[in-house]
Amino acid sequence: MGDVSAESGDVAEVLTEFHHALVHDRSPHTVRAYLADARALCAHLNTLGRRLEELDVATLRSWLSGMHDSGASRATVARRVAAARVFTAFLTRTGRLAADPGPMVSAPRQQRSLPGVLDEEKTATALDNSSPPGDSAAALRRTAVVEVLYATGIRVGELCALDLDDIDRERRTLRVWGKGSAQRVVPVGAPALAALERWLRDGRPQWATPSSGPAVFLGARGGRLGTRTARRDVHQCLDREEARNGSSSPHTLRHSAATHLLNGGADLRSVQELLGHASLQSTQVYTHVSVERLAHTYNQAHPRA
Repeated sequence: MGDVSAESGDVAEVLTEFHHALVHDRSPHTVRAYLADARALCAHLNTLGRRLEELDVATLRSWLSGMHDSGASRATVARRVAAARVFTAFLTRTGRLAADPGPMVSAPRQQRSLPGVLDEEKTATALDNSSPPGDSAAALRRTAVVEVLYATGIRVGELCALDLDDIDRERRTLRVWGKGSAQRVVPVGAPALAALERWLRDGRPQWATPSSGPAVFLGARGGRLGTRTARRDVHQCLDREEARNGSSSPHTLRHSAATHLLNGGADLRSVQELLGHASLQSTQVYTHVSVERLAHTYNQAHPRA
């Protein structure tokens, strides 16, 4: 929990009770963070010469403003707002505050950086040149990994979790297990399916062992492919100046797949389903990527831009 003995008797007692209230339904990490934030808020009150019962909206805002001025990130401030709300709700519930000021304090909006997106034509060229004839098992796997990630937009962890019976060759789909064990079926294009078949026919048998199980993608020792090795495969395939626009990671391929689909006329709901987003808001960031590219093209090409 951390040492509360250095606090005044009343504050130490409150923090101890707050800790006991937190541990019932929150993770140890959240408990530590919220308790530290509550202690910092109490210290701020003490600096102002105010008692806990005098905690109000102005005090909360001055505490948060001080963090912002000291260079705390938006994410950090947002977490401390959440902690303060839980703390003030606890104080109100236990009769230490007459009214709860927490709901009157808003968290800063999170800035979402636009994802890097690969150029469509250059990505296709890089994929076409990624696996010359006679490649090793490692190269066959690398090509299949990149092709499948780009064709489906699935997460790297979802790719590594694929089993052999998740492949439906007749329908050209993959069954994917996403976050929270949510299952979805995603289509896979012909080039990706061909690369996958080459890996399964010529590459996987070289590394498969009796303990490999049903994993589609294997490491060199026969175990299921790990996400770190899959990231390295992507990096090796795409880390070329002519194919790269920012980074060369599995998430870059996911961003690129979504954006290229939207650029090609796909509707947002279909892309949401493909990516496995629970909320449409998570998918809407890709529309900003497309608009940004459109604006860049317009500014370059239009005579009166």
